[in-house]
Amino acid sequence: MRRTSRALAMTALAACGLTGLGAAPATASTDVLLPHPGPEGLVWVAEHTGDGGVASGGAWDRLPTVLTVACEGGGDVRVTMSQESQIAAFSVDCPADEAGVGSVTMDPGVVRPGSFVIGVDASADNIRWALTVTQPES
Repeated sequence: MRRTSRALAMTALAACGLTGLGAAPATASTDVLLPHPGPEGLVWVAEHTGDGGVASGGAWDRLPTVLTVACEGGGDVRVTMSQESQIAAFSVDCPADEAGVGSVTMDPGVVRPGSFVIGVDASADNIRWALTVTQPES
């Protein structure tokens, strides 16, 4: 129960921290790029268009951390995760007519307890993306 409450609080915090650096607002879509991550989720950004990112907290260092990004629209996104220094970076190809998905799994201890920042740099303003950060317990 405590983990679920923490995950919901972190998802709300993440939604408040979402930034769109000069990007147009996301349009509503019935196409979900990434489903809600459930009780293992620390962050869920359901949809955003163009450049953006999220700041969150509540990470544990005793569990693995999985950062997943899905995108579409033609082009790509470059994703970085930082805690004082960069701890993960990868790119995802974003096909024009379907979702591309990329993910990185970090071993326990790579993500330290506390806050982290994720940046998403889209190659075009029309790139639609979603992201999740999870800490699976099993």
